[in-house]
Amino acid sequence: MPNQALYDMKIVDFTRYIAGPACTKLLADYGAEVIKIERPGTGDGTRSMGPFYHDEPHPEKSGLFLYLNTNKRGITLNLKSKMGKEIVRELIRKADVVVENFKPGVMESLGLGYDELEKLNPNLVMTSISNFGQTGPYRDFKISEMMAFGMGGPMYTKGLPEREPVKYGLTVTIYHSGIVAALATMVGFYGARYQGTGQHIDLSILEAEAGTVDGRSNALVTYQYNGELPTRGAVVGAQYPQGTFPCSDGYFRITAGGPRFPNVVNMMGNPPELKDPKWYTAKAPNDPALKEEFMELFLGFTMQHTKMELFEMGGKSGNLCAPVLTLDEVFRDPSFNERGFFTEVDHPMTGKLKYPGRPFIMGDSPWQLRRPAPLLGQHNGEVYSELGYSKDDLIRLRETGVI
Repeated sequence: MPNQALYDMKIVDFTRYIAGPACTKLLADYGAEVIKIERPGTGDGTRSMGPFYHDEPHPEKSGLFLYLNTNKRGITLNLKSKMGKEIVRELIRKADVVVENFKPGVMESLGLGYDELEKLNPNLVMTSISNFGQTGPYRDFKISEMMAFGMGGPMYTKGLPEREPVKYGLTVTIYHSGIVAALATMVGFYGARYQGTGQHIDLSILEAEAGTVDGRSNALVTYQYNGELPTRGAVVGAQYPQGTFPCSDGYFRITAGGPRFPNVVNMMGNPPELKDPKWYTAKAPNDPALKEEFMELFLGFTMQHTKMELFEMGGKSGNLCAPVLTLDEVFRDPSFNERGFFTEVDHPMTGKLKYPGRPFIMGDSPWQLRRPAPLLGQHNGEVYSELGYSKDDLIRLRETGVI
């Protein structure tokens, strides 16, 4: 097996919950050596967050933790202890990168701010992920996924015009911030390597979301050009068919209407009702009465077919459409399976389970699963022995609450 792309990147990982671990997971999965530091006794907060394997709450069975921490080595360390801080400094001297997502000022209060760590390792890159950034009027404020999407994302354009705005499900914003942080860390790492200087990367979750191409950046540019704000509503006007529709075995989604209307008619088998010229006038795509008449025909058609039949027919007719898959259907889908998207992970507490694998393929320096997410403190003996600590030293460190 050839070396992975990031095999010579060494990362000390202070992150917890989602954004930071998502960043270091992506780097670890492509070869970076990541040492994840957790609080003794409790560990990363995601260990107490579900879903849990077999719905049994347990710090080693959190699906979220297991997914976000593959390919990392894990140690426990009390960062508030004098000896703990000294151990961190030893790790930093050998590292290329530090990633942390504490509240701004926490690393400085521990004596582990970038200004101090840079003295130990002048080429060190430190990525700090926080809600609003390391500076600014909101620096110390807390934020949730929904708040981030509302302040930085296009939430005001999502939902029905007559109702309150809504956000995407789960934690899309926080995951997106983690991916942006991984990109920023890569830029810093190779900048340090080729320019011979480290730097402190300040990543704001709010700014990462405000700059996303998922609607917000387009809306900001539009406003700068003409002062217009986009309206809320998933479908513009009454063009049809657009949206998610029921079928014989669930739902499928189609984006059509306007110039694509003839493609939909072809997909439906060119029924005689849709041969009337009234459907093909310039005003037809935005005529509410025609929309109502068409949708009666369209729903009658979709309910006679499965989602995969509609997907196949839609593709052959040049339509933009797709099935809405349930989770079990995703695991059975031939595209995911033939391309090897899922990977089997054998964890000591859950056994073998399928996880989402690589987000992209690199032919000459491939993604690979080297290890499952660590048990709490699993690699204490391994990592600390590499720093020169003996078994007796580890016993003393454990007894004194350092690890």
